Amino acid sequence: MKKFILISLVLFFSWSKADAQLIPVLGGQRAGISTAQFLKIGVGGRASALGDAFIAISNDASALYWNPAGLVQFEKNQVIFSHNKWVVDINHDFLGGVYHFGGNYAIGVSLTGLSMDDMPVTTEFAPFGTGQFFSFSDLAIAVTYSQKMTDKFSFGATVRYIEETLDKLKMRGVMIDLGTYYWTGLGSTRFAVVVSNFGAELAPDGEVVLVGKRKKSDWQSFAPPTMFRIGFAFEPYESKEHKLTTSLQLNHPNDNSENFAVGLEYVWNKILFIRGGYKFNVDEQDYSFGAGLNVPISIAEFTLDYSFSNFQRLGSAHRFSIILGF
Repeated sequence: MKKFILISLVLFFSWSKADAQLIPVLGGQRAGISTAQFLKIGVGGRASALGDAFIAISNDASALYWNPAGLVQFEKNQVIFSHNKWVVDINHDFLGGVYHFGGNYAIGVSLTGLSMDDMPVTTEFAPFGTGQFFSFSDLAIAVTYSQKMTDKFSFGATVRYIEETLDKLKMRGVMIDLGTYYWTGLGSTRFAVVVSNFGAELAPDGEVVLVGKRKKSDWQSFAPPTMFRIGFAFEPYESKEHKLTTSLQLNHPNDNSENFAVGLEYVWNKILFIRGGYKFNVDEQDYSFGAGLNVPISIAEFTLDYSFSNFQRLGSAHRFSIILGF
């Protein structure tokens, strides 16, 4: 318990130095001050259906994104692929794998990509397009390590390289995630603390030619989308055939106000999963729901998850994920 409190405090104060406040005043006025926003898009149909209230659950390969300490909360080696049909025809994909060394150590690798169709180039004198097109894409490659410090407390860390391409400009950087996971010993209750996307400010590289053949190569730098999360989960009811899991999570982004999420998952015979979630104090997003199916096949244990996330004005997002356990 003392180790958990100490490391959690270290995480908190490390995050606090990134110009963040635990209870900010008018925190919504910070919107738009960070870059690499694709890193805030959640991974996996399961977590998304729970309203992203997942860091205190994190017991499958999607923990590569949500909580690096979660890699040692399950025993099988797993591979995950997640596809997200995001708003305005944006595609967000995630591929990852987790390998265990005994029961106390695990490593993982992951790849995240965001892409969209090419967009027409417009100028002051050609507002409907010049006939040329430009592209935008994001890429992240990460390595994760997780370890059980005791039978109740786990710690994990992720190092992530990101690259964002906007036509002729590229922005590169390295970030880290730090996570903890603690079983309290009171029934099935557990507690997690995660700091995500902690790193130095980022600025694009490259040169563009403006109207009048003016050139620009000096660009402003922005902070990464650092996020501090505290989560709590437990099973209010569990039997041989049925299990109900509840998850609560407080999120503090460095570029917006705090928000709160709740999630609920019902499991029947470890085969069928029904889930729902809700986000409070989040612009656009509110409720989500989904389902999952877990069946053994000849080479692996196969899990398929789907989620629907509602946006008030932008429409909706659909996520599909597949996990293979070996």
